[in-house]
Amino acid sequence: MVGRAAYIAVDWGTTNRRAYAMTAGGAVVDSLQDDRGVLALTQDDYPDAIAALRDRFGVHSVVMAGMVGSTRGWREAPYIDAPATLQDLAAACLEVAPDVRIIPGIALRSGPRPDVMRGEEVQVLGAISTGAAPSTALFCQPGTHNKWIETVDGAITDFTTVMTGELFALIRSHGILAGMLDGPVADSDAFRDGLRRGREARNLAAALFEVRAGVLLARLAPWDAAAYASGIMIGADVGTRSDLGQRPVYLLAGGALATLYGVAITEASGRAVAVPDGSTTAGIHAIWSSRA
Repeated sequence: MVGRAAYIAVDWGTTNRRAYAMTAGGAVVDSLQDDRGVLALTQDDYPDAIAALRDRFGVHSVVMAGMVGSTRGWREAPYIDAPATLQDLAAACLEVAPDVRIIPGIALRSGPRPDVMRGEEVQVLGAISTGAAPSTALFCQPGTHNKWIETVDGAITDFTTVMTGELFALIRSHGILAGMLDGPVADSDAFRDGLRRGREARNLAAALFEVRAGVLLARLAPWDAAAYASGIMIGADVGTRSDLGQRPVYLLAGGALATLYGVAITEASGRAVAVPDGSTTAGIHAIWSSRA
């Protein structure tokens, strides 16, 4: 028997929301997923949204991760500095209403470059908490903004955000390549050719223009253009990593994009390890447990 709900965990993203009724032992007893992401809400909408979740799951504590704590969300939960552990995140949770807390993100404030994350840190540290990944590891989280995340002894120490997915969506719908990238994007000879081109490219913008020239000069089949362009961009992203042959890369994603990144990592002489679903709820549960 799973047990009764003890609290509500919410992964509140930009466009989507996933909410879970969680037991005290960390099991999911009920869930919902919808398009009520932060872009669909105003700040005044959140109290009613929380009330609706409690009507659905019960009047429990609520622990939220993701963009709900951003400047676009309910209230900004200030970033904490890396290195950061689950315990650090738990201690810095922002209470926005009685028994309703937002988990903060993590920032790189000093050093050669700034970067921020909000939501991914919970998934990474959740994977470590369940043993799905070791405490010292390299993670890749494909998405609109791909993340490369480094951990040492259970703390997130460094990360890099790459706008690969967003840039591909932009060139697919706007600019000179729009209309040429309507074909499928999947693992194929064209995709792998693009990977090789992207890894070796010193000038990504020039490599992308070659997609247009290749089609016009009948060196690239129109139907393969999208897969080739995607390969160029993912290959350029993966090609920035010089350490792929030194340790496994733990993939925190599912679906087609994770498959493509897995191929790209393997083609670059790395080894991709898929992390099972459930890391986000595991991370939220570890944070809830430390504050309970």
